[in-house]
Amino acid sequence: MTEATLSDIEAGDPEGTACESEGYVATPLGTDRGNTTRSNAEGQNSALREAIARSQNYLLGRQHEEGYWCGFLGNWDGTLVSDYIMLMHFLGAVNESHVRKGVKFILSKRNEAGGWGLYPGAPSDVSATVKAYFALKLAGYSAEDPIMKGACAEVLRMGGMDKVNSFTKIYLAMFGVFGWNEVPAVPPELMFMPETFYLNVWEMSSWSRAILVPLTIIWATKPLKPLPAGISIAELFSNPRQRGLDSNSENGRYGWEHFFYSLSEIAKTIEKLPFKPWRKKSLAKAEEWMLERVVPGGLGAVYPSMMNAVVAMDCLGYAEDHPKRKSAMDEFMALMIEEDDRILFQPCFSPVWDTAICSLALGKSGLGVDHPQMEKAARWMAGKECRFAGDWFHRTPVEPVSGWYFEFHNQFYPDVDDTVMVMMALDSMGAPGRINGVREAMDRGLKWLFTMQGADGGWGAFDRDNNKEVFEKVPFADHNAMLDPSTADLTSRMLEHFGPVGVPRNHPAVIRAVDFIKREQEPEGCWYGRWGVNYIYGTWQVLRGMAQIGEDMVKPWLQRGAGWLFSIQNEDGGWGESCDSYEHPELKGIGPSTPSQTAWALMGLIAAGHASNHAVQEGIRYLIETQNPDGSWDEDWFTGTGFPKVYYLEYTMYRHYFPLLALSHYRDD
Repeated sequence: MTEATLSDIEAGDPEGTACESEGYVATPLGTDRGNTTRSNAEGQNSALREAIARSQNYLLGRQHEEGYWCGFLGNWDGTLVSDYIMLMHFLGAVNESHVRKGVKFILSKRNEAGGWGLYPGAPSDVSATVKAYFALKLAGYSAEDPIMKGACAEVLRMGGMDKVNSFTKIYLAMFGVFGWNEVPAVPPELMFMPETFYLNVWEMSSWSRAILVPLTIIWATKPLKPLPAGISIAELFSNPRQRGLDSNSENGRYGWEHFFYSLSEIAKTIEKLPFKPWRKKSLAKAEEWMLERVVPGGLGAVYPSMMNAVVAMDCLGYAEDHPKRKSAMDEFMALMIEEDDRILFQPCFSPVWDTAICSLALGKSGLGVDHPQMEKAARWMAGKECRFAGDWFHRTPVEPVSGWYFEFHNQFYPDVDDTVMVMMALDSMGAPGRINGVREAMDRGLKWLFTMQGADGGWGAFDRDNNKEVFEKVPFADHNAMLDPSTADLTSRMLEHFGPVGVPRNHPAVIRAVDFIKREQEPEGCWYGRWGVNYIYGTWQVLRGMAQIGEDMVKPWLQRGAGWLFSIQNEDGGWGESCDSYEHPELKGIGPSTPSQTAWALMGLIAAGHASNHAVQEGIRYLIETQNPDGSWDEDWFTGTGFPKVYYLEYTMYRHYFPLLALSHYRDD
């Protein structure tokens, strides 16, 4: 579809000629295009009702007995399985069956170029490809194998093994592939930086902190596990090698990159000294911090930090049967799924997130807490409120202590996105006032959300004002996830909840949030999506949030957002966007149609006042016609974001509950 609704005023084109020259047709807000009217669309009512009913039945049939939903959370590049094979060799506990099945999974993710990418259809990524190559070598593959030759050629084409990210270098240093003097310094003395100091561990994103603290132990102890005889991956180094930061590069001679590089080199020099006065105390502090957080769910409840905790405890000499090490290993292994012929890992579990969105969709579709399964879901979610003062409390030591986390257990890391989604779900099904304690929990949650608003008016995920960009310049920060800044998608979701629960449009927090969102708008009219792929996700959430808080949706800046959504509709009536748009913003909104992204675009356009538009009806038709007989949808592409440009996620339930939410919004408009 190439038609669009754009504001003549905002576009500076009162006659709409510029849009028409692009193949777009500008249409006033709330009017229909062509000969299709809302009355014509009533012919879809029967199919719409049936699609909603099928979706309801499908989702209800997949609820767990305890009341929650939890879809498989997948990754594409094979790095988790590659890391597991490496971990088994490091610990000296190789399960040959797991290696064999892991190899099958890794090979299934190889791309046409012979390497491994980060998402379906992605070009090769050097770190993912090196990890896969190393795992295959450990599994017995020869460098002369055609698969290995192709992977080696890909690595060399991308610049060789020196181009891998810092975490990969550190893992490979554990086997002597890199020397410890060749990897970025991650000294445990970081733990002694006071919270009042400009740079300290509490200024990092929560997930980086959980990954890096055990990594400081690994770096300080510098373990070395010799590779089995005859195994080497030296062929992946370029010739000549390109080691370290290029001090002659544009960013290397001056600025923060050079400053932190110099600090890293100083730390490595200090490492050579026989006496390190702070080392014993700093290691003890890092160990204490880590052990305190090795709780049910694991350290940070995500794969990288959980694996690092196991390695760190091994480096510190913890026996396999030590309660903390055993707990850490058990939680880590719980992420593995073993099938007849392969193994795979989830990066974490997503029950609170999936249950909240599924309940929200079912609630909006007409099922309330009087339905026994919905009541069970509401009670399960209410019981997951986190009353523990976790890491966020260091930056925001205020009451009340509340919030919800993403996983089954993760008491140190509730987040605002899960919190607001749970609260919207409970509200949508009528749980407040119907189930004891829900209203009180939601009141605490709302107050907690207000305390987490940043100075810029927006919200990040886990911390407030976690936005010191200098952290992105440290040598070990190349995983593109050192910060957790405010984002338009999260901020808009706050507004989506605030409106229905009575927070007025003129509330100071709302005014600041709207100003932040306006500043974040892209020139095309869309918004960046940090937590979903990508600009479709961000734009939908902004339009939905603005409508729910009571903003005048006719305003030109909002209609520019709607116009952008119209302009990127695919010919099949759906919407889609590839993860490529994170790396290449010129690819905004371009990609094959998917159920989840189509649902997002539709909800954005409906919120902007365009439910009667032909393009919206075409999108509804797309969802209805692509629904499977059992009420599900198929989706081959990744629409979830872990770390932009580094790690992407397959939320396997997005394809099912977001379409139900969109169909319900359309029905009720």
